[in-house]
Amino acid sequence: MDERRVLILGNSGSGKTTAARTLGLPHLGLDTVAWTEPGVRAPLAESHEAIQDFHSTHPSWVMDGSYAGLAEMATPLCTEFWFLNPGVDACLAHCRQRPWEPEKYDSPEAQDERLAFLLNWVRSYDTREDEYGLAAHRALFERFGGSKREVTASGAAPPDQAASG
Repeated sequence: MDERRVLILGNSGSGKTTAARTLGLPHLGLDTVAWTEPGVRAPLAESHEAIQDFHSTHPSWVMDGSYAGLAEMATPLCTEFWFLNPGVDACLAHCRQRPWEPEKYDSPEAQDERLAFLLNWVRSYDTREDEYGLAAHRALFERFGGSKREVTASGAAPPDQAASG
């Protein structure tokens, strides 16, 4: 079987983790390597080392996140790049429907307390000028020379196999 290494990038609520889980591959959520504790970013060198270690450990994998900087570290390693871009309204709806994420929050109540912040964050996607914004995601996606697919339809299933282009 061919090695499949899929990188998924997009706004919060775009369906990245849901898409990643459907692939049945070892999964690295970039949130887990981006932060040392809530509110404290890990040094980039440590995040890069964690990405490299995950890649070295798994011949096939999927990584997902909203960090263009970390995603850029993974692009030389991936065989497919998916850019999930269903639009801000779809992302907002997904965030409101998101089940409790115990890997990120101590309780459903703790997650609910952060919902207003998350929704404001998602709303700013089109105008953000940092690594989390549409411009940075689009630029990285456009630079990638391998197999790639942009998924724009809300609720659309990611492609079984990314198309070139």
